[in-house]
Parts: sequence; structure tokens; C-alpha cells
Amino acid sequence: MKIVMLGAPGAGKGTQARMISEKFGIPQISTGDIFRANIRDNTELGQRAKSYMDQGLLVPDQVTCDLVVDRISKDDCAEGYILDGFPRTIPQAEALTKALEKTGSRIDFAIDVEVPDDHIVERMSGRRACPQCGETFHILYRKPVKDGICDHCGNELILRDDDHPDTVQKRLDVYHSQTQPLIEYYREQGVLHSIDGTREMDTVFADICAVLE
Repeated sequence: MKIVMLGAPGAGKGTQARMISEKFGIPQISTGDIFRANIRDNTELGQRAKSYMDQGLLVPDQVTCDLVVDRISKDDCAEGYILDGFPRTIPQAEALTKALEKTGSRIDFAIDVEVPDDHIVERMSGRRACPQCGETFHILYRKPVKDGICDHCGNELILRDDDHPDTVQKRLDVYHSQTQPLIEYYREQGVLHSIDGTREMDTVFADICAVLE
């Protein structure tokens, strides 16, 4: 079961990916984790990625794809995997498709968690984080016991810079221009499944499981 998770920032695809991983026993894989692991282990691919990152440059699509393909070749991916945050662009998706074809493999499911922009702005701008312990709350959906104070360590909660409404909208604009075209790409491949992500987390997960099972 080889899965790609799609959806705008804040749509909840990362949470759903974790739940899929736990239920089906397949790893959730993010490019950030792959970069960190390869740089930490000083692998050849890690050195290549770091050479671009140290210059403040984006890691080229082919290097990123090589890192992903190397990761999904590991033993823990034998029964499948969930790609969370990759591919982000059509060239990355095409590179992944070609790499998988060489091994006689392909993506089985592309799960698109659909949430309108206004819902996402509300979700993300309502988040409050504890700078001390990292716990997160929401002014509407997960309120702390004492307003503005972390339940766990008593520190004052903050609105992170990347959760400001203007910042969220900019991230959404980038998503719509660069990443949303992947929806049509995977629709043409016959593996796209769109899920209404505006509902309760468990309801969304149940719909995803119905697709996967």
C-alpha cells in the first residue's frame, strides 16, 4: 500500500498520515525527516543535499527524489509507506513515477484532504503554542483550562509567526500555484481519492480507511 498525502497546509493531512501509519503498520515518511537523517549519518545523498542547503538553495528535485527512493527501499517499507509532503510539484511527481517504474512499482493511492481556504485560515490563526514545552491549543477547538496559559507547564501561549492569517494565506497561495496541480496529475493516474477534511478528525479518518480497505 503506497500512499501519497495531498492537501493544503493546515488541512490535517499530517495527522491523518500518522493515524494511517498506526492502523496499517506502514511508515509515515516526510522529506524533512529524510534530509535530517541523511545529513546526520553523513551519507553521500545527505552530503549532496547539505551542499545546497548550506548555500541557502533549494535541494534540486532529482536529489530530493533520490533521497525519497532510497528511503522507501528500506525493509520497513516492504508492505508500503505514506509520503507526507512529497511530491510538492509536478516535476517531483514525474521523477517519483519514473523512479518507481524502474522497480516495477507505483503509487496506489493519492489521498487529497480537501479543506477550503477560509477554514484553514481559521484553524491555523486560532492555534496557540507553548514556547516552553511545544504543546498546542486552539482558541475554538482545544482551549486551555486557563485562557492563554499552557495546561502542562504554565507558560504563556503564543501565536506563532507562521500561524498569522497573512502568513497562512501566503502559504496557501504557494500551495495553489505549485502543489494543487498534483491533484489533476494523480487523477489522470487513476489513484486520486478526495476526502472532505472539514469534519471531525475521526470521521475523516473513517472515510480514508474506507478507501484504503
